Amino acid sequence: MPNDPKPLQGRVALVTGGGRGLGRAFAENLAAMGCDVAVHGMRENGPAEYGEGTTLTETARQIGAQYGVRTIAVLGDLTQADQVERVLATVARDLGPMYALVHNAGGDIAAAGGKPDPNDAIMVKEVDIRAVIDRNLLSTIFVSQRVAQDMMVRREGRIVTISSVAGYGGRQNGAIYATSKAAAIHYTRCLAAQLRPFNVTANSIAPGDTRTGRFMNTRAVDPNRMADGGTLERIALVDEVARAVGVFVGPTGDFITGQVLRVDGGGQCWPA
Repeated sequence: MPNDPKPLQGRVALVTGGGRGLGRAFAENLAAMGCDVAVHGMRENGPAEYGEGTTLTETARQIGAQYGVRTIAVLGDLTQADQVERVLATVARDLGPMYALVHNAGGDIAAAGGKPDPNDAIMVKEVDIRAVIDRNLLSTIFVSQRVAQDMMVRREGRIVTISSVAGYGGRQNGAIYATSKAAAIHYTRCLAAQLRPFNVTANSIAPGDTRTGRFMNTRAVDPNRMADGGTLERIALVDEVARAVGVFVGPTGDFITGQVLRVDGGGQCWPA
């Protein structure tokens, strides 16, 4: 059969946390497949915080101009139910019914200074626990369940959550983050089971270390892991992770649901 270069032509997607890093790359990959994209963020100037752009509005404009699709920028705190409703209503009004949700959760936690610290199992403060769980888990539940309701009525749709390999192996000094990502993975699988009769899929992409602006600016990076190829023992390029979105949202994903795709060069192959 002919290979369609624009398999998502006329479809609409919402990419949360889409202003920078992996979120922007997910949005660009969907736009390259012909999809109209709503680019969500918590702050208008979020793309500038790690030098990955200027404003959310400009990021959405650039993606639309580059790929010839409709785009909008939409702001909102997705841990708040009323703001979830407003964001989704804006997407429906400006672009149309949503075919795909790519929920890039957690990228906006304490953006100016990285994830809350300490993030361990014993000394972590209540405010930090709530920040990590709210952004990584509760937003995943709030947005996914609301989007799923509309997709069930139309009997079609794709939900992709962004989790982490930390949700498999855990992290001694990242216990709250790993716990919330593990819960997001399990929630996605439960969601997939409930949505099967409605022709709606739910899957998760679990990246390992990836060269986003935030990652590169908030931690010491081993130069030996900065090769662009020739070895899998390296930090992933952003697009190496982002291309996985096409597996679940494009035609390849028609009969795939309840799955988690680890994109980490095989650094984490088995459940702990």
